[in-house]
This record gives sequence, structure tokens and C-alpha cells, in this order.
Amino acid sequence: MSEVKKRVLIVGAGAAGTAAAYSLGRYPDRFDVEVWEKSRVPGGVATTNLVKGNLFVNDGVQGGTPTYRNTLNLMNRFGFETTPVHMKISFGKGKTAWTNYTKTELTEYLKEDIKKFGSVLKTVNRFEAFYIFIPISRVLKWYGFSDLFCNEMVYPLTALFFGTGNQTPNVSAAIVARVFLDDDLRLFDYDSEHLLSQTPEMFAFPNLESMYKTIIAKSGIIYHANRPVTSVRRTRKHVYVTDSNNHEQVFDDIIFACDAETVLKVLDEPTLFETRALGNVKYYNDLIVTHEDREYMDKFYELHVDTDQYFVRTDDNDSSKLEMSFNLTNYQPQLKSSGRNIFQTIFLDDQIQGAWTRDEIKEDKILLKRWWRQFSHSWKHFAFTVPFMRYLQGKKHTWYCGSYTLINTHEVAVISGLAAAHQLGAPYPFTEDSLAAKQFDHYMMVIHGQPRSVGVNKDTVKSYLLAPLMFLFACFALLLKVILRVMS
Repeated sequence: MSEVKKRVLIVGAGAAGTAAAYSLGRYPDRFDVEVWEKSRVPGGVATTNLVKGNLFVNDGVQGGTPTYRNTLNLMNRFGFETTPVHMKISFGKGKTAWTNYTKTELTEYLKEDIKKFGSVLKTVNRFEAFYIFIPISRVLKWYGFSDLFCNEMVYPLTALFFGTGNQTPNVSAAIVARVFLDDDLRLFDYDSEHLLSQTPEMFAFPNLESMYKTIIAKSGIIYHANRPVTSVRRTRKHVYVTDSNNHEQVFDDIIFACDAETVLKVLDEPTLFETRALGNVKYYNDLIVTHEDREYMDKFYELHVDTDQYFVRTDDNDSSKLEMSFNLTNYQPQLKSSGRNIFQTIFLDDQIQGAWTRDEIKEDKILLKRWWRQFSHSWKHFAFTVPFMRYLQGKKHTWYCGSYTLINTHEVAVISGLAAAHQLGAPYPFTEDSLAAKQFDHYMMVIHGQPRSVGVNKDTVKSYLLAPLMFLFACFALLLKVILRVMS
């Protein structure tokens, strides 16, 4: 007698949903899988667009580091290759200018802060279970760092790495420490004199739209574009899902690979934990402008046009506010032979549009505008969302994946999709890659509360122990918040 196949719906075809679809699709004898995507193409925030001259530019996601092993393994399975680039960053302008590859006036002036910062990072890393709940701004204040060091060096660097924008001062201090000290995930070795003094190898993605279309098409699943979910009703045995055309289908399990806001919007009866944990994920609207305005770039950035890929500046009137730009020509290989410098500037948080320099870009130089909505992982994210995720997984036939479940990176999104599929019975596919498997085990420990069936090392055990501590802290903080509200 043949085993009845499990019917699974994946909501969303971004990095997380695509990874889940691929992993489940390897077992057509076990699963009938459908993916409903609200947009016309898969990829989520990782998009590709044509600009003047029939050139394509990748949007939202540019590339990653060689430690993105799960992402790279998934790409390799479908014949996609990356292009190596060496990260060169230009921060600030004039007297506040500094880079990750040369000594500058600013790094010399802040040399004492830079030296002390290394010791603080080690302390934060050693006591991660405590500092995971402390914003980096608070730690910098505790240890007496200058405003100049915070605003011109630490915050721009953190915003660049994690896409945290103008919420950067609220980012967990422990996450900042991992950029420098995590043996597997660090981007730079800390330099006690210059803070940064390397141009680490990164990679640029190929055509993202083509890549995601190919993976979805070859995963052996049923894919529906332009099909947003409007309602999800869960019973003891099944999940009933309705689309925008009021068509209802029944599934055994559902994987939410969309943003947390959408989940709460479509769930008929979210649990208290779902409401608290997912409702705590905060999103902000940003505007991405792709353009060829060299004068704008020269005015606001220390422009090394032939070398640098990244540019970050602080607002002259409010040093806590940031803007970021890219020279896509120095990043994306298909643009190098075009003879054009194509830039991309990201304006952060539409609630402060009055401070944006958007109007300084000449309209006739603009190639593309796109709004996107991304979450900001402040310390509250690690206090009131991450610790609760393990207690949501699998309840009422529901699974959650996406970068918001942990840290806002493309690699975490991919891992999260593989993890949801693994929990449903599609074994983790990249066991031959030790680093990829180790990263997967970390995620499984924290977000699902359990390892794979194979052995784990002391680092993954540490991750397993950290999550309950975070959960207990979150419960205590919520209780204290209620008490204070009642007393007031």
C-alpha cells in the first residue's frame, strides 16, 4: 500500500520559499507541493530589472560572502555561478572620510576609540547571552566612546552589513560583535589601528530573476504567480487557504515564507504567541533609486569611482541618520563592459523623507525607482521575536521561515526554508559541506529547538542553550512591562 503524500503550501517564493520548495521537491513520492507567490516572478526582495541600454541590474540583493555556503550550494545544484569581487567601502565625506583599505585622517584621530573597541567586542562576544538584548548604542555609551566614533564609524558599518538603516543604534551589540569575531561568519578581522584594513572577497549574484525562475521551475513543484493569500483557517487536521479570487484549497501543512505582517493579516485565528512574536517584527519603507548622476555622488560621498562598491554617509544635520549608495558597475560583472557608472542610492525610512537628499538626483539621470519594505532587527527583535519562534514552529500544521526569524541576510533566508522542509521530512541536502551544515545546525537549534539527527558540536549546543535564556528573558521583560503599566 503506497503512503499518502503530504500536501504542503508554501506562501511566498523569495529565498526562503524557493529553498523550501527545492528541498521538498526532491521527494515527489512524499510531498505534493504548491507555491503561491503574490508577485509575477519569484525572488522576493531579490529582483532583476532592465535599465536603459537593455542592461540588467540586480536589485535589493547584490551579493554575499564565501561563508554563504547554503546559498552557494543551492545555486550550484542548478548550474549558477557567482563572480568574485573584493569589498571596497567609502565612508563619510571630507574630514569624516575613511575606507576599509587606506589610513585616513579620521582613523588617526579616533585611534584610541578604535583600539578600545576591540576589547569591548571581545567582552560582548564572551557574554553574548546578556549582550544579545543590549542595543549597540547603549554599549558604546557605557564604555565612553565618542559620538564621532559612533556616528561615523560603528553605525555606518553596522547599517551596511545588516541593512538596518536608521534603526542601527538599536541593533543588538552581540550581532555587531559577530561581524568581527565569529570564526565562520565574520566579514573582517578587527584592526586595532584602522578598525578595517582588508578588502575581503565577496561574490556578486548572477541574474537573480533568471536564477529564481530556474530553481522554481526545476524543483518539481506547482508554482502559481500573481496568487496572493487572503485567508488561512486552521483546524486540527487541515489548513484551508483562500486566494484573492476567493478560491479555497486544503493542505496538510503550510509554510509561511512571507513577511510577518502578511502572516498576521491572513491568519483567521492567530495564537497569542503568534500575535506577540510576529507582531514584534518592525518594518520600514525604503526607496531605492538607480541612477547615473555622477554629480550627486561627488557632492555627497567621497567618490572613488573606479574602485569602490559601497558608499555610506551620515546626514550633516542629524548624524544619527544614514544614506547608502552603490556603484553597481564595480559590483555587477555585466555592467563593467558597458562604459557607464550606474549607481544605486537607498533612502531609508519614509517617515523621515524630509531629511532625504532624493531631490538632489537629476530626474533625467534616474533609471529606476523601487520601494521595498524591510525589517529592522533591533535588540527587541532578539528579545521578543527570536526566542519565541521555536514555540510557533509546527503548531497547527504551520511553519515559519524567512530572514526575519533570525538575522536579515540572504543566507539565513535560504537556511530557514531548508529547515522548514527538514522538519516536514525532507532531510537537509548539503551534509557534505561542513560549514553549511554547521550553520544549518545553529539555525535549527535556535529557531526550531532541536538539532538534526546527526551529532552536533559544542557551538551548536551553545546556540541551543542560548535560545531558552532568551525566552526566559523575554517572558520576564513582558511581565515587568505589564507590572509597570498597571502601577502607572
